[in-house]
Amino acid sequence: MSFWETITGSDLTRDWKAFEARAQVLPADYQAAWEQIKGNLFPYAGFTGRDLTPIVDAALGLLEEASADGLSIGEVLGDDIPGFCAALAGGKGARTYRDRWREQLNRNVARKLGRLGG
Repeated sequence: MSFWETITGSDLTRDWKAFEARAQVLPADYQAAWEQIKGNLFPYAGFTGRDLTPIVDAALGLLEEASADGLSIGEVLGDDIPGFCAALAGGKGARTYRDRWREQLNRNVARKLGRLGG
């Protein structure tokens, strides 16, 4: 990856277009699950989303293999797609971007209050 790709995010655009092209050939119920997976994984992304690329690639690969094997989407993901995504992202305790921002805000406030109080 070149410096320019890193700065502009063109590598991410290329990757996501490839993911979407792969998802378009899946059956309709798999495409609907794909949309839910994307929506439930985004809160676990870092600032750029680069850390999500291998996770999304693996999830899409799972859908492709299951579709080729003729499995139903329920057999593959179960009834809890948000839970499936949390497990993919690192478990139930995985930190979302909101958690990281909340921690940063709390540190900043505590630091400011420490200066004012002391």
